[in-house]
Amino acid sequence: MKTIYEIQQFLKQFGTIIYVGDHVGDLELMESELKELYQAQLIEAREFQTALLILRHEIQIQKEKSKQR
Repeated sequence: MKTIYEIQQFLKQFGTIIYVGDHVGDLELMESELKELYQAQLIEAREFQTALLILRHEIQIQKEKSKQR
């Protein structure tokens, strides 16, 4: 996984589609879903870590953008 889109497609494999209209909210919900999948041992540690890193980076970028407005 290298992009938010790939994370969305990965989550879709587990029947999870997230869209609340707020980009940061979407990202935070994806993070929560990934944590649940990892705790349920449905995904590997490497997949979890990679996706979490991408999501947290994107959340940080979006929050910085909103501060500049």
